[in-house]
Amino acid sequence: MPKRMRAYAALAEEKFDLPTYPVLINILKDKEGDAEIPTRYESEFAGLLVRQDYRVINLWEVDVEIAFQQPVLSLLPFVPILKGGAEENTIQQALQILRADEQLNQLETVLAFFASFVLDSALVQQIMRWDMAVLSESPWYQQILREGEARGRRQEMLSGIELGLELKFGSEGLQLMPEISQISNLERLKAIQQAIKTVNSVDELKQII
Repeated sequence: MPKRMRAYAALAEEKFDLPTYPVLINILKDKEGDAEIPTRYESEFAGLLVRQDYRVINLWEVDVEIAFQQPVLSLLPFVPILKGGAEENTIQQALQILRADEQLNQLETVLAFFASFVLDSALVQQIMRWDMAVLSESPWYQQILREGEARGRRQEMLSGIELGLELKFGSEGLQLMPEISQISNLERLKAIQQAIKTVNSVDELKQII
């Protein structure tokens, strides 16, 4: 993602001929919880340094009151995962606002999805007052579910790669983890995981990465 942020910012500046303010919004916290989230992308080649800074916003650190006081309507579907938002009354308040707006009422399935992360599914069903089968059939739900599953597989693969590097190459192998951790493509991660079994040196593995 950091590398893509540099590309997106450059493309936006070229297309609109305006300065850009790149922002990365993280929706859900990783299972580990304390993983450092980079705020810039840097690369060096032939003595030339490229750097792209960007603002990082973690939704779990955003106070839920902002969604209601400003108001920031685009935050309403995410109320359950905002700081202080995992309360039945708060979620009901967000739901009422969404349902009152014809342009936003379709987002109630997204609100229900995130509510299911912090409340029992039976309680979510009671709050929403509709069958949770509606949620499971929603394109929003299916898309977010697939993304969540992909994040889970990626984290499992990174853990496996880290263990493989440590067992085969020790601390020298672990020095590759910061670079590998930036890779989001699951196929590339799978190729690296398989390569660890066959390469004979860290330098060989670097060529594959």
